[in-house]
Amino acid sequence: MSSEPHPEPDEPGLVIYVGQDRAGHWLVQDAGGRLEGRFVSRSAALSFARGECESYHASLVMTGVPLVPLIPFGPVEAGEKPLSRAA
Repeated sequence: MSSEPHPEPDEPGLVIYVGQDRAGHWLVQDAGGRLEGRFVSRSAALSFARGECESYHASLVMTGVPLVPLIPFGPVEAGEKPLSRAA
């Protein structure tokens, strides 16, 4: 019987998704809900996503299903306090 510790299995790698929401905006999101960006074009979204993939050793997935924005893009409702600065 070996007394050497068993290595932990590799954690699943980070996945970064590129796709559009139902309104046609290009979004980049990670699978954990910690990253989101909104872009004016597919190429801008891909450029950003590729940089993030390199930084975080993540996988890039182009999704065919609409992404759901984590951050609402609509105007601030009456009585709702806007953020003082971007997150």
